[in-house]
Amino acid sequence: MTYRAPITEIRFLLDHVLDGARVAASDAFAEADAETCAAILAEAAKLAETQLAPLNTVGDLHPARLENGIVRTSPGFPEGYKAIAEGGWIGMAADTEFGGMGMPMVLTSAVNELLASACLSLSLNPLMCQGQIEAITAHASDALRALYLPKLISGEWSGTMNLTEPQAGSDVGALSSKAEANDDGSFAITGQKIFISWGDHDCAGNIVHLVLARLPDAPGGTKGISLFIVPKFIPDASGKPGAANSLRVVSLEHKMGLHGSPTAVMSYEGATGWMVGAPGGGMAAMFTMMNNARLGVGIQGLSQAELALQKALAFAAERKQGRSPIRGGTGMILDHADVRRNLMVMKSQTQVARAICLDCAISLDLAHAQSDPAMIARAAFLTPIAKAFGTDTGAEVASLGIQVHGGMGYIEETGVAQIYRDARITAIYEGTNGIQAMDLVGRKLADGGAAARALLDEIAQTAKNAPELAAAHQALVAATDWMLGAEMNDRAAGAQPYLRAFALVLGGHYLLKGAAIDDSRKPLADFHLRQPMAAVAGLCAAACQGAAPLYADALGS
Repeated sequence: MTYRAPITEIRFLLDHVLDGARVAASDAFAEADAETCAAILAEAAKLAETQLAPLNTVGDLHPARLENGIVRTSPGFPEGYKAIAEGGWIGMAADTEFGGMGMPMVLTSAVNELLASACLSLSLNPLMCQGQIEAITAHASDALRALYLPKLISGEWSGTMNLTEPQAGSDVGALSSKAEANDDGSFAITGQKIFISWGDHDCAGNIVHLVLARLPDAPGGTKGISLFIVPKFIPDASGKPGAANSLRVVSLEHKMGLHGSPTAVMSYEGATGWMVGAPGGGMAAMFTMMNNARLGVGIQGLSQAELALQKALAFAAERKQGRSPIRGGTGMILDHADVRRNLMVMKSQTQVARAICLDCAISLDLAHAQSDPAMIARAAFLTPIAKAFGTDTGAEVASLGIQVHGGMGYIEETGVAQIYRDARITAIYEGTNGIQAMDLVGRKLADGGAAARALLDEIAQTAKNAPELAAAHQALVAATDWMLGAEMNDRAAGAQPYLRAFALVLGGHYLLKGAAIDDSRKPLADFHLRQPMAAVAGLCAAACQGAAPLYADALGS
């Protein structure tokens, strides 16, 4: 099976379900009209299908490797990266002042799905670059922006994000990397960082690391953390890569999946860096990059769900097994009820994940274009849902894809096991999905539930003639009320089922809107309402149990 970019589905969502025309109607994105978007998606599809998709298996079978301190990427990856860079895909959403396209995030997100479905390992590189571009644009000095942004946007240089340390994972405030001032305004950065995606490679002329570190007199915790640009090669007077900086790759991780993506342990040994933003402002600056990446990782999960769905549908239409209950004689496994149930779950959840991610991206674009507090809050509320549900869907749909393939799914040559192995990390990095859920019921409900209720009001309009959606909506309203009145640890205990319930109800909302436009979409919408969304009542009940049941069992003592 050859990957085919789902452009028709993306355009249907943007045109008929999510009212994507609102983005082009704004002054900020007036150039992103329907014709331009269609042309961009067509070109991205061509790149994904013809140049990147053939690299997916290559990256899995021939992982990146560290040889004498130099990282060699998988065969074909430098050429694939060059094609992405030369096409302008890295800087799609970047400021035109520095060479970007200035396109909206929703179009960037749609393109990122296509690139990630084609080759997730390689697509991680431009995703990291895009997040770094946004952070530098928002927080760096004019001099740093002028030096680094054109090269990052063009892909001449690439970027990374350095947060995690052996003793400081989700608790970033526990980091020990230090930064000491030099006489020339730069800083000497010392420390070790782990799990650095694309921490080193042979695809770009320089690698720009954004590194969190602590100044000597800074307070403990996150308030004492600053952010620094630390390039692999220090730019010379003309802005070209000069002397090697005092940093190195200690090792590359041997991972369950994403073998083509070099995940490095990085050592900074008095490396020269320049501060981004104000002293102690590191977390604020890094969160700009992380929030960008959280939607991007949700898109990664979606991308693997789409790839698994395509492979499963193709296999089910070809594989003959048993007597067909609808045609008689030996039939395709596509005819069998349980196989169809698996495929319907895969299809519905993939479409729901895509709608959530693109709705989040549109909200981000409108928040930027209009500076509307309500739209800013909507985008913020949807971000953890997009990340968590998108990546849960990636892993779940990939697992079902293996199931549809039967025993052949467990054989590496079919390629479906790779999809699961690649997708599984997405629920962990850029903030585990448990952290996303706790963010949803914590910070995102800190407005007294205003953003949640605004979304619930939108859903209520769709639910007027849909009893199943109306019942699920009422259960979600009640769970939201409970969360707003509960203590924080009780909220945390029910955070994951609450987030999933919200995602499934949003899914019913989107699918029904699509079915109202296109009759052929009604069966899938009905299936979602009566099967996946039927779980909402139980999820909401579980969300409101509080923490006490979780502490009643001694768990092994």
